[in-house]
Amino acid sequence: MTDTPAVIDIKNMTSHYGPVKVLDDINLTIKQREIMVVMGHSGSGKSTLFRHVLGLKQPTSGSIEVLGKQLTTLNKKELYALRKNIGVAFQNGALFSSLSVLENVELPLHEHTELDDNTIRIMTRMKLEQMNLAEYENMMPSELSGGMLKRAGLARAVVMDPRLLFFDEPSAGLDPVTSAELDQLILQLRDALNMTIVIVTHELESAFSVADRITVMDQGRQIMTGTKEEVKASTDTRIVNMLARKARDEEIDGDAYLDSLMETQRVK
Repeated sequence: MTDTPAVIDIKNMTSHYGPVKVLDDINLTIKQREIMVVMGHSGSGKSTLFRHVLGLKQPTSGSIEVLGKQLTTLNKKELYALRKNIGVAFQNGALFSSLSVLENVELPLHEHTELDDNTIRIMTRMKLEQMNLAEYENMMPSELSGGMLKRAGLARAVVMDPRLLFFDEPSAGLDPVTSAELDQLILQLRDALNMTIVIVTHELESAFSVADRITVMDQGRQIMTGTKEEVKASTDTRIVNMLARKARDEEIDGDAYLDSLMETQRVK
């Protein structure tokens, strides 16, 4: 994969929310047709990294290149054009409750293309068939199961055949069988649509099922990026504990903790 072009290239990226550093010197390259899984505990920086690559937040320092475009130099119009090549599937599907499944999936085509209604309807039904949702096109989101909601959200995310897909917690809240079916669907999408996929998750079984490589985050730092085998073989305590589902044991410096409390009091 060394000669494969990079779809995402992040170099020395650091980011803050106010005075708080939330990402620290991230370096990550994701290649075309690669499935990259980003893992880590809650608060590790996974979602913040997601926001930066979508251009929703600017880094404090470093660079982010997506689909050959340097995000830090794009204006709003250029960023809008770039996002047409990026699909996002949200954790809960994020469907509009007042629209049917078909209408939800059609929406990006109506908003971002000048295709006629018949062409849009055909393209939408093709995606619904890929997701095994063709017979449910007239149902409302409230009538769907959790797995169907995720598949409908995924259909909407890929209806414009994006070059890059982000999927947030695809297996969260699903039973093992439905989760495995969705994992298989992700692999089929990558192969059928020739897209690059970035998945943010904490579900170990799903991650090791679909990933080409895995990036592990902890407290805003990139612990490692490697193949599934390399991650499993890691001796880093944080990764070992994560794979073993072991709670983190954080050592507390008493003096530092007291100083932090005093500082908080002074700020107030």
